[in-house]
Amino acid sequence: MLAYDGHARRSVLSTPHGDVDLPTFMPVGTQGSVKTLAPEEVASTGARVVLGNTYHLWMRPGPETISELGGLHGFSRWPHAMLTDSGGFQAFSLSSLTKLTEEGFTFRSHLDGRKGHLTPEEAVRVQGLIGADIQMQLDVCPPGESPRATVEEAVARTTRWAKRALASPRPEAQALFGIVQGACFPDLRKAHAEELAALDVGGGFDGLALGGFSVGEPIERMHETLAEVAFCLDPERPRYLMGVGTPRDLLVGIEHGVDMFDCVLPTRNARNGQALTRFGRLIIKNARHARDPGPIDPQCGCAACRGGFSRAYLRHLYLSGEILALRLLTLHNLHYYGELVAGARAAISEGTYASFKRRSLEAMEL
Repeated sequence: MLAYDGHARRSVLSTPHGDVDLPTFMPVGTQGSVKTLAPEEVASTGARVVLGNTYHLWMRPGPETISELGGLHGFSRWPHAMLTDSGGFQAFSLSSLTKLTEEGFTFRSHLDGRKGHLTPEEAVRVQGLIGADIQMQLDVCPPGESPRATVEEAVARTTRWAKRALASPRPEAQALFGIVQGACFPDLRKAHAEELAALDVGGGFDGLALGGFSVGEPIERMHETLAEVAFCLDPERPRYLMGVGTPRDLLVGIEHGVDMFDCVLPTRNARNGQALTRFGRLIIKNARHARDPGPIDPQCGCAACRGGFSRAYLRHLYLSGEILALRLLTLHNLHYYGELVAGARAAISEGTYASFKRRSLEAMEL
């Protein structure tokens, strides 16, 4: 641990593919690629971890193929760290014919309808073949606003699956993170975090994640729960908030001790014509940008802004359906996220995180 400022903390995560400064944001590369960008472009935004989606890579091209072609690092030519999710959320959400039992998920592929079985052991095996630096246990994520009894059962089953995941063989250098469930019930979250941290099967988990947020609950309620539980996770292990990632979410999560974030928002919003900036969202198709010669943000150092691409030009490209617009907006959004977490790290080291968060949020509301 390098520094604390309240519950906010700055540290370094060591992986087989290099050190990662924490807190960090991890762009989502669902199919083994961050959409529209080459690996070196993703790295230029400051990203040092990319997330791959186990379900999609399992369905196509298959983990055995990826393994034969050098693992996901060699296959995709990404030289830095990688994390893969367990695939359970997609197996559940993408199939109308999913069945949840104690063994795992039985589902039909969204691609061709073939039947699949995802168990805690299979999730570890598939992620082992994919070869990311960090893999996630299979968990049960209850829908937002589920009744307490449903959440309690999800927590209990996730713990049972955690033990099975830890007992499963995986590559020696590959870390395994456990997933804390409990919806917006702080007592369930805290108890589950303690339970997972205490597991010593296979040496225990290398990190702990908070899953089951941003699945339908009010954002303010999520933030309130984070404030009560995030700092309670074992301080000796990385803390990862899964699938949550507006700029405000990052600032709130870091304040309460979260180290790692991922979200499709910056890349998806870019493809929908939204630039995320220090002063809020900019909708590039709006008519007021039609003759604007300025960049998205004159203080931004991304390839789009530094390269002199005007708002007028980006608007023209976007309305014309040109892929360059999506590439430049994606580069900008990921660069903004990279600058946001870099600023947070610096503020934590200086003991000024509270003022950094306040100034950042005030600027976004303009």
